[in-house]
Amino acid sequence: MSTSRDTPPALPRDARLPINRCSLPAVLLGSLTYQRHPVPLALDGVLELHQGLFRRLDQETDPAVRAGLFTRHMAAVFSLDAPEAAGWSPGALVARGKASYLRMARGWAFDPDGREGAVLKGWVESRFGLLPRWHGGAIRDFSGEIYRRYLEMRARGVYGTNGLEAQLDLLYTYCQYELHRRNPGVTHFTLYRGVNRVGDHETLWLGADGRRVVLLNSLVSFTPSRERADEFGDVILETRVPLAKIFFHQHLLPGLLRGEDEHVVIGGLYEISTRRDGIPTG
Repeated sequence: MSTSRDTPPALPRDARLPINRCSLPAVLLGSLTYQRHPVPLALDGVLELHQGLFRRLDQETDPAVRAGLFTRHMAAVFSLDAPEAAGWSPGALVARGKASYLRMARGWAFDPDGREGAVLKGWVESRFGLLPRWHGGAIRDFSGEIYRRYLEMRARGVYGTNGLEAQLDLLYTYCQYELHRRNPGVTHFTLYRGVNRVGDHETLWLGADGRRVVLLNSLVSFTPSRERADEFGDVILETRVPLAKIFFHQHLLPGLLRGEDEHVVIGGLYEISTRRDGIPTG
């Protein structure tokens, strides 16, 4: 672990893939430089494929109306209300007809280390090239049992579904559209996370004033409320999260996404401050 900030730590090779499906490679979008100086991210082909939806969204000033347009578009394109139209059979051995972006998001809120969490982390791995660092245990050995179990859960989660990862592509892209439309000129949100053991997070640099550079898991939950974060741990992590790295949040689709006022954030390197009872910790 470094104690000098002359050269910012780089994203480790074992935390990223050499290719992804995003407008920036993982080594850049997962870097500390990107956290400090973000640019918009785009997933390959999503805006082009759904340009009609976004033209329609541009015409609406009410976020609730836009949310309705989005959910109806998702239902129509991916046959969410009629899975048999996409080839699902009620007599199938694996009943995955109801697996959707909403079920994945709700499953994440219930258990980030469950099957839905594995699907979402797998989506981040595929689209952004950031490998998971934790799924029911630390992932350091990519031939080990923990990573193998994660891969099995991920495979079971997407098997027999209708374009589930494409649904997640559109969820992320819609979230980005709404974040930037509702917050013009804003590049970062200050978000918080309550933890009991800071040591569970990979620290690459540590400062005496409680600041540290941490390699976060590929996907992790934060909240905009310091008070809410305090309910989940004795130590509060505080960081500036680029809007471009927010996958979705509870208020994006009112009444459909549930959670503890959480923002689900794409990982990588982050400079964070740690506080216990309002006092910086080292």
